[in-house]
Amino acid sequence: MSSSVTPTPADKFTFGLWTVGWQARDPFGDPTRPALDPVETVHRLAELGAAGVTFHDDDVVPFGADDSDRQRHLQRFRAALDETGMTVPMVTTNLFTHPVFKEGAFTANDRGVRRYALRKVMRNLDLAAELGAHTYVFWGGREGSEVDLAKDVRAALDRYREAIDTLAQYVKDRGYAIRFALEPKPNEPRGDIFLPTVGHALAFISTLDHSDIVGVNPETGHEQMSNLNFVHGIAQALWQNKLFHIDLNGQHGPKFDQDLVFGHGDLLSAFALVDLLEFGGPGGGPSYDGPRHFDYKPLRTEAADAVWASAAANMRTYLLLKERAAAFRSDPEVRQALADAAVPELSVPTLAAGETYQDLLDDDSAFERFDVDSAGARPHGASRIDQLAL
Repeated sequence: MSSSVTPTPADKFTFGLWTVGWQARDPFGDPTRPALDPVETVHRLAELGAAGVTFHDDDVVPFGADDSDRQRHLQRFRAALDETGMTVPMVTTNLFTHPVFKEGAFTANDRGVRRYALRKVMRNLDLAAELGAHTYVFWGGREGSEVDLAKDVRAALDRYREAIDTLAQYVKDRGYAIRFALEPKPNEPRGDIFLPTVGHALAFISTLDHSDIVGVNPETGHEQMSNLNFVHGIAQALWQNKLFHIDLNGQHGPKFDQDLVFGHGDLLSAFALVDLLEFGGPGGGPSYDGPRHFDYKPLRTEAADAVWASAAANMRTYLLLKERAAAFRSDPEVRQALADAAVPELSVPTLAAGETYQDLLDDDSAFERFDVDSAGARPHGASRIDQLAL
């Protein structure tokens, strides 16, 4: 393996404990792998060149553990971090596994469940701050419905906003350097989940009292399983300065949430995504400087040893695509193809500096004398660019 595709902590690759730790249970079958000790996970990922790990509260401390057990689990986990130098850039809370959340957490009809969910998050926010995490993800996997008439959606959105606003105030009052990232998903496990896409989440954020510290955490498969363009969603999140975190994996179109190794799905989309994150895409805009976080699941058919091979495959695929994106950007033929397609021209404002709409009305070359037939006949060259990328 060449040094250019050998991961190091400088690449900012991170994994959730729940990814490599997935025991491969599905709705139709029992686990095919034994449980993984979080301490072993930290050490093994560090050996592979990862920079950090992320977790739900229940990934490190079993649900319902008493205070003494909680401290014992956390002490072992902290020791593993210290021994390896691994960081914890992001933390989240499990508000979906226990039956108490079967009808929702922040948006449950039951007020007691909503209050319990807030307390569970507050407790974990304290731990996140203690471990130095700067991002806190909210995935509303149970926030939704299967029966439209069984949920007052407008009231649910009120409660969702109330929860995020309350927790944001909690973070600010305690001086925690933590930002929130909402993770959209259209469906599964609920029939229809609230805030199903990047666009829904961005619209919701605009209504918050503390929108300044709330952004998004899009996931490849979550957008693609809804037949949406993930690269476009990420570009808009960057455009609005709201890409606070990202979950990378692979997906074969509008199926169930597959959580494949990154790039093991729509490879051209993965290539365009890496190009956007690393180099700003065709327009050379702002790149992303946060963790490259992999939220995937090793295939259910694989034994325990293959888990680590699949973890390494995520990082290697990303680095290979990064290497090729750099070559793509520096290729003279690519540059010419982009110029022929007028891609750089899109960055030029439609109105000149100081020009008003009246100036536009007075310019007969913009309309009266504009040669629409000639402009309509101009070749765009998108197929050539697509082939050069391939």
